[in-house]
Amino acid sequence: MLYVYILQCADTTLYVGSTNNLEKRLKEHNESKHGAHYTKIRRPVVLVYHEMVETFAQARAREAELKRLPRHKKIKLYK
Repeated sequence: MLYVYILQCADTTLYVGSTNNLEKRLKEHNESKHGAHYTKIRRPVVLVYHEMVETFAQARAREAELKRLPRHKKIKLYK
């Protein structure tokens, strides 16, 4: 299983990503050099939404779809 997720950063911006290990990736975003540059400078980040997909292609497609959504529609997914 793969995950597509949304993080809320300390500055309240949202970050969309995908991974095969959600717990490890969240830890990377918050603690390591392997987190995305965007989240490294906006720590801490909090997982606010995730969904599971079966293939890498589905994960990438869904990630791209979520990134195109306006902020208010992303927020509607988890509120």
